[in-house]
Amino acid sequence: MRKEYDISNLNPRKNPYAKQLKKQITMNISITTINYFKEQSEETGIPYQTLINLYLTDCAEHKKKLSMTWN
Repeated sequence: MRKEYDISNLNPRKNPYAKQLKKQITMNISITTINYFKEQSEETGIPYQTLINLYLTDCAEHKKKLSMTWN
C-alpha cells in the first residue's frame, strides 16, 4: 500500500443507494401496536422493526390516508 493516495484523480459519483438509506428516529408507539408487530414477526420470521418499516414504506408509496372514526 502507498503511504498517500492522490484522490483528485478519482471520479467521484453519487451513491446509487442513497435513496435507500435509513435514518434513525425515536417514536412513541403504543404497547398494543408493538405487540401486534411482534406477533407478526414470530409468524413471518421478519424482525418487528423491519415489519413496521415495511408497513410505513408501503403506506408512503401508495399515499394511503388515515381514516379515523370517533366513537
